Amino acid sequence: MEKKIKRQESFSATFLLLAVSFVVCLISSNLFASKIFSLYGFTLSGAVIIFPISYIINDALTEIYGYRKARLTIWMGFLLNLLFVLAAQLVMLLPGAPFWEGEEAFATVFSSTPRALMASLLAFLVGANANAIIMSKMKVSNSGKNFSARAILSSIAGETMDSLIFVPVMFWFLPWMEMGKLMLGQIVIKVTYEIVILPITKLVVKRIKSVEGEDVYDYGISYNPFKLSDY
Repeated sequence: MEKKIKRQESFSATFLLLAVSFVVCLISSNLFASKIFSLYGFTLSGAVIIFPISYIINDALTEIYGYRKARLTIWMGFLLNLLFVLAAQLVMLLPGAPFWEGEEAFATVFSSTPRALMASLLAFLVGANANAIIMSKMKVSNSGKNFSARAILSSIAGETMDSLIFVPVMFWFLPWMEMGKLMLGQIVIKVTYEIVILPITKLVVKRIKSVEGEDVYDYGISYNPFKLSDY
């Protein structure tokens, strides 16, 4: 009987660095989210400082290595983020030592309602996949041209999906008008962030393509976000 040999995927050090950075951005966003600040009339959480970087990395992963590896990284980020959140909640339940005075500060940083956690994780999973799928399909349809347009349009779609899920679940008590302003503010700030840093993103992507010898076009692949059997 002929043996079926499973194809082995290669993961370069550069890919692993990008994937790890992606996960770090997600987990850091959870920590920074407890800080609320105002900027030019917008009320935002500290997560906006680093969360858009995850979309920039997502664009780079999809552009260089293709949707399949980007999808794998997204699920890795989701699961490790979930692990971090669950571990934080477990540590919260542990009784503090009598001499320790940091209980309240620790709770401020790490505590969150179950609704907030689920909204955040679900919004990320949907938004990140939407970003990667659009980036991948536009690359194929444009024959690899117009990276800037792909990066911006895919980020707008991803950030919009993220906000459409997260804001209504978290702030269901707000009037529709206020909720819309909050969603629009988050999308505008995050996408503007990515546009400002786009020249650096383009240089990094170009350099990695040259060094890695990778520039994947996703012809004939499945865009099912739950299909991880390729690995």
